[in-house]
Parts: sequence; C-alpha cells; structure tokens
Amino acid sequence: MAGMLTVGAWTLASRVLGFIRDVLIVAFLGSGPVAEAFLVAFALPNMFRRFFAEGAFNTAFVPIFSKKLESGDDPEGFARDAFSGLAAILITFTVIALFAMPWLVVAMAGGFMADGRLDLAVDFGRIVFPYILFISLAALLSGVLNATERFAAAAAAPVLLNLFFIAALSIGAWLGWPLGATLAWTVPVAGVAQFTLVWIAASRAGFRLSPRRPRLSPDLRRLAIVAAPAALAGGVVQINLLVGRQVASFFEGAIAWLNVADRLYQLPLGVVAIAIGVVLLPDLSRRLSAEDTAGGRDAFNRAAGLGLALTVPAATALVVIPLPLVSVLFQRGAFSASDSAATAAALAVYGLGLPAFVLQKVLQPLYFAREDTRTPLRHAVVAMCVNAAIAIGLAPLAGYLSAAIGTSVAAWAMVALLWRGSRRMGDAARLDARFLRLLPRVILASALMGIVLYAASLTLGHALQLAGWRYPALAGLVATGAAVYFAAARLMGENPLRDLRRARRGKDG
Repeated sequence: MAGMLTVGAWTLASRVLGFIRDVLIVAFLGSGPVAEAFLVAFALPNMFRRFFAEGAFNTAFVPIFSKKLESGDDPEGFARDAFSGLAAILITFTVIALFAMPWLVVAMAGGFMADGRLDLAVDFGRIVFPYILFISLAALLSGVLNATERFAAAAAAPVLLNLFFIAALSIGAWLGWPLGATLAWTVPVAGVAQFTLVWIAASRAGFRLSPRRPRLSPDLRRLAIVAAPAALAGGVVQINLLVGRQVASFFEGAIAWLNVADRLYQLPLGVVAIAIGVVLLPDLSRRLSAEDTAGGRDAFNRAAGLGLALTVPAATALVVIPLPLVSVLFQRGAFSASDSAATAAALAVYGLGLPAFVLQKVLQPLYFAREDTRTPLRHAVVAMCVNAAIAIGLAPLAGYLSAAIGTSVAAWAMVALLWRGSRRMGDAARLDARFLRLLPRVILASALMGIVLYAASLTLGHALQLAGWRYPALAGLVATGAAVYFAAARLMGENPLRDLRRARRGKDG
C-alpha cells in the first residue's frame, strides 16, 4: 500500500507539472515553426525509448531480474550485463542517429521539407537525441528499484524533466535566450539528472551498476527472445503516432494543435485507466488465469461497466465544450484564439474515441490471460492500417483533422476486432444483465449532462473570456456537468463512485 501511495503521489505531481510545462511551451512558442520543430525533435528519442526503455526491453527485463532476485541467482550480474549491453546498443544507435538526423526528421514529418522547419528540427534533434541513452538506462535502473520494492526514486524521476523544462522556460524568457534552443538543450541535461537520481538510489540499494565489456550471455539471449514480441507490438503503436505526425506536418501549426489536444484527452484517459487498472484488471487477469469462468465474467463486466461509466461522460464533455477547455487552459501569450479553435476541433474528434481506448484495456486481458499475444498483435496491425488509410485518405478533405479522425476510428476498429475474437472464449467474455442495464443509463445520463453543459457554456460565454473570471467559470462549468451526470445516474439507479469503492473493497458490485 505504501508503495502504491508513493507511486500515485509522484505520478500525480508529474501530471500536474507536465500540464504546467505544456501550458508554458504553447504560451511562449505558440504553434509556430520553432514549436513544431522542437515537438518533432523531442518526439524522436521518446519514440525510440518505447523500445529501449519502459517498452519492450524493460517488459522483458523486470520479470527475469525479479526471479533471479528471489532465487539469489546473481541478480546483480544479470543487471550489470543488461546495463552494459543496453548501453552499448544505445551509444551505437545514438551515433548513427546523429548522422542520419535529416532522414529521421523527414520520416517523422515529411511536410517540413517544404520550409525552414526541417533545418531547425534537425538541429534540435541532434541536441535532444542523446536523451535516449540516459532515459533508457534510467528506466532499467528503475526496474531494478521497483523489483526491490524501492519506488520513490523511480517514481520521482519523471518529475525532474518537467521541473527542468519549467525552470528553463522561465529563466530563458527572463534572460532573453532563444527558447527553442533552450528547450532542446534542457532535454539531455534533464536526462542526466534523471539517470543520476536512480543510479544513486540503485547504488544505495546494493546494485552499483557500471558499464563493462558487453557479453551475450544465455540470460541476455533469453531476454532478447522475450522482448521481441513486445517490440513488434510497440512498433505498431509508434507507426500509428508516426502517421499522425506525418499528416499534421503538411499543415502549418497542426503538430502543435494535435499535441495540445492529445494532452487534454489523455488526462481523463489516464485517470480512468489507473482506476480500472489498479482496482479491477488485476482481479480479472487473476480469475481468468485460474479458469474461474464465473468470476472472470463478473470482473470483466464490472471493469467494462465502470470504464464506460467514467469515460462516456468525459468524452461527452470533450465533444460538447472543447473550446472553453482549450481556450481557458492554454490560450495565452503566443497561443492565439485561432490556435484554440483549431485545437478544440481536434479535441472533439479525439473525445469520440476516448471510450474505445478504455475498452481496449478491458478486452486485452481476456487474451493475455490465455497467453495469446499474437491475436491482439494481429488486430493492432489491422487497426494501424485503418488509421493510415483514413489519416492519409481524408487529408485532402479534412486537413489536419484527418489524423485525429484516423486515431479515433482505428481505436473503435481495434475494439470491434477484440470483441469479435472474444466471442470464441465462452461465457467469460459474455455481457451480463447488469452491464446491459447500465450502458443505456450511462449514455442517457451523459446526454443530459451534455445538454446542460452546452447551455451553461453559452450562458458563461462572456465570463469564460474575462481574465479574472475564466478559471472560476470553467471550474463551475465542469462541476455543473459532473453534478448533473452523477445525479442523473443515481436517479436511474446507478452510482459509479460507489461501484469503484466496492470494487476496491473486493465486494460484489
């Protein structure tokens, strides 16, 4: 419990500071070429870290290390071999990437070739790319710390990046530094700080890992074999993101607009995913693995029901009042009213796909509990093709919004494929009477909330634009929507918050 509270507190701090960081970036840089060049450059190491850091590599490393730690089979030696091997791969990869940076930027944002954004993004990319070395090694050390039940340093490390960004922007603006270059140089400096924090913590835990000559031991071969499928799955996700950025790069300002919209819709998605991930999904996976069909079916329906009960109203709000959300939270400095309008349109489209992202997290354990990782991977490839076809095909008609449309449609396509495949799993994936009763009530309560929100936004329209009133007005708007939704749900006999509390206590909902 203490570990969960520690991680939760630091995660909350990271999200709050990350939001402040994003507000400052768009306030100082807006949606201009410097902002877009930096966002693409920063996306490059973050894209590849999904493979080398918390993605495929760490997914395979942590279970093997944990078993060696429990059995006493030289866990430090294995960790040092993994550390050295990963460092060697990353150093080689970083050197190659620095030389190949123009091609990497074009692969990420081909639209930059038509203007000066390409040279700027290449320059920024060469500055920020070494970040992948420090953050990937930091992720490995975080895995070591988590396996030894030392959570604080690993959970605090992401906070450092946001603090460094906030400080750099504030100092840079005060001293008149070029803010694009200031942000770029902040990235590797923050990476060194994150690595240093977890390296010191690991050393104090008895794991002083230092590089040595890499050797391909049997354990590392096993590590590579286990990591390969996860790398393929991660590659599908990254290609989806790559397609969106490619399309957006051909429309001036679109990369910044989509980035802000993505940040906003990720907020409710993160909260709901944590709620069902911590409370319900472990129980679902455990029951399915134990072949408890009745219990698995109940856990599946509770997870799906709670996920939709929390997500559908959030999605409704994103669709109904996207402009107040964007303008109040982000419209200041270089981020203009036209930027807010363009971002709000993308946010509304992303909102339509929000429930699908949560349903994916509920459906996938049905496969993983049966040790079936290939079927979800095949479905992800199909969804990736849907995303690419829509994002590219609709670009001449819908412009930058085609990237958001592709993301949302592909998310629902993935849900449809996972759901169809689950029909062959018997009773464990069958919807029960309570879910079928809950769903229309959630939709109706959300619709009522949407109507009230729309009317309230019209009433508060002027206050939402006044400097001294915009924040209280938005807070009142959100509070009104939440009150209407939960009141309507309770009148119809549903109470999502009560269900969440019951699930946490392990009782039947």
